[in-house]
Amino acid sequence: MKSQPVINVLRRNYRLFHPVVPFDPTRDKLIALDFTERNHELTEELFNDTDLFSSYIGNKLKQFDAKYGIGGYGELRGVYNRSKIFDAEKPGDEPRRLHLGVDIWGKAGTPVHAFLGGMIHSFAFNNHYGDYGATMILLHQLDAISFYTLYGHISLKDIEKLVAGQYVNHGQIIAHFGEKEENGHWPPHLHFQVIQDLELNEGDYPGVCKYSERDKYLANCPDPDSILQLNRYLETKPV
Repeated sequence: MKSQPVINVLRRNYRLFHPVVPFDPTRDKLIALDFTERNHELTEELFNDTDLFSSYIGNKLKQFDAKYGIGGYGELRGVYNRSKIFDAEKPGDEPRRLHLGVDIWGKAGTPVHAFLGGMIHSFAFNNHYGDYGATMILLHQLDAISFYTLYGHISLKDIEKLVAGQYVNHGQIIAHFGEKEENGHWPPHLHFQVIQDLELNEGDYPGVCKYSERDKYLANCPDPDSILQLNRYLETKPV
């Protein structure tokens, strides 16, 4: 598998990683949020209205007294019907629906930390409805293995003064969950993705792929929970 060296190095070193978002397992709770077509609460009316969608997620967090909602890696999502950027390129072709990162849903302004030292590879304001909005990509090297992490839906102010090539330190605050106007018009959250081969992209990389291409993309984008280490604290089945 293409990403196996990255998976192995992350598994060996996970105890060294700084939490990506503030989380105290002795006090804070997490819930898994279901964005597949199995969740019949997610009507088109709801997920096509960012304010209604935000209220839905906020109410779920409040209901379960959770600090964050976790959106699953490798999840086949009906919610991507909300944006044309995930549609098929030609009529009759397959749309993109398979999620390649982990979403951490929470409050706008939530700080995002560098789990490991690294370098700013690139950044962009992907300002289309349903896109990442403000986006940052870091380059890391660990035990002689190079890989990237992508931070989508962050605050625009977090990328305004960035310079490609500048370094970030372990534990440094590098971003914040963005508001809807700057995060692609989504409820506040962080899309966190690990990428082995960025394929010459800058400031962007697919966070959603066609189901038929899942093997290729999941091999290149291993499970981010090897860094986040949050799934072990999930207290509910997906809601």
